[in-house]
Amino acid sequence: MELASTSASLGTYIVFPKPQLSFTSRTLYPSLFSVRNSFSKSLYLASKSQVRLHEFFHAAAVGNTSRVPYDSVEEHMTTAKHSGLKASNGITTSKEEETDKKDAAKSLDDQKMTRVCDKLIEVFMVDKPTPTDWRRLLAFSREWDSIRPHFYQRCQDRADTENDPGMKHKLLRLARKLKEVDEDVQRHEELLKVIRKSPSEISEIVAKRRKDFTQEFFVHLHAVAESYYDNPTEQNAVAKLGNMCLAAVQTYDTATESIEALNAAELKFQDIINSPSVDAACRKIDSLAEKNQLDSALVLMITKAWSAAKESTMTKDEVKDVLYHLYMTARGNLQRLVPKEIRILKYLLTIEDPEERMSALKDAFTPGEELEGKDVDCLYTTPEQLHTWIRTVVDAYHFSREGTLIREARDLMSPKIIQKLDELKKLVQDKFL
Repeated sequence: MELASTSASLGTYIVFPKPQLSFTSRTLYPSLFSVRNSFSKSLYLASKSQVRLHEFFHAAAVGNTSRVPYDSVEEHMTTAKHSGLKASNGITTSKEEETDKKDAAKSLDDQKMTRVCDKLIEVFMVDKPTPTDWRRLLAFSREWDSIRPHFYQRCQDRADTENDPGMKHKLLRLARKLKEVDEDVQRHEELLKVIRKSPSEISEIVAKRRKDFTQEFFVHLHAVAESYYDNPTEQNAVAKLGNMCLAAVQTYDTATESIEALNAAELKFQDIINSPSVDAACRKIDSLAEKNQLDSALVLMITKAWSAAKESTMTKDEVKDVLYHLYMTARGNLQRLVPKEIRILKYLLTIEDPEERMSALKDAFTPGEELEGKDVDCLYTTPEQLHTWIRTVVDAYHFSREGTLIREARDLMSPKIIQKLDELKKLVQDKFL
């Protein structure tokens, strides 16, 4: 069966539930970025309070004056207008009128922002008083950037005029603690922007910035995905990034925790680097892959070497070219270590026409010589083996056992793909078993 080795990856359609965390040897991860059949009502209910706050942020940011009583607005604008007028023989210049209007508008904006900040102080102190709540609320808000400086200043102003020592302490403590959380969230947002910009380089990003992929970062990513409750496309995209980050971090940790694996990988890496030519080095990588000795630790070393050289101004272009070829060769071989049944499945799922899919299944079950070329692979399996893999993935989805699958099979765990797999399983059962 021929299939393109560079076929487009299958998109995942993922919805984050409430964060579920499990311990690993070095850090905390969300146990899995779960998939569900649709955007469930429970996701909306879990997010309802954050949605309300998001709407409140939005109303304040876009200037919804319904938040300010009409009579106070009218009175304020009238007072501002008359207090700013300059009479000269009973005549006011147009320039003065324009200035008065700007002053009145600014004063009204300040008054409204004060009301917004007072409401948020109440929310942060009473309704949502824990740092965990604050992280989620800030992740949900798309207006916080414009409110931030006014909020901290309002906390300080109220503390300065507060007569009650206890309340004064609470206001100052809120500003201090929230600022710490806010700075964390900003760091997470900066990292998320880097990942969004270069999702194909996630392994390189993790290798350079592993310490930034903390438990709090994954919880933030979870909250960001939930915040797109009204935009399934964007929610799926963020969830897919979360899966990629989690897989890359786990791979990185697994590789770096094994001292023996690192030592062995270093010896292999030095042997590759000392090759007389680029072709010879690539052949060594191919040979390691054929012997199933191209482990993640070695690929990680090659990736880090290429990443460091690429951004260095001290490295010669010839060295960069060599490391790039090694990186691409290792990456391609690592992809070929994925079980052939998974690769066949992914190819079959790209075929929409029923007759063409049936023909591809017959090719897949026809024994022959297996060839793995640069652009096209010829792979074969048995109906029993393919059916077993399909059943494993489908059962893992229905019984929420995603963690039992190998990483390469987890991107099959989405509702649309599961539906196609069910159809494929029935087809294999009816026609080939």
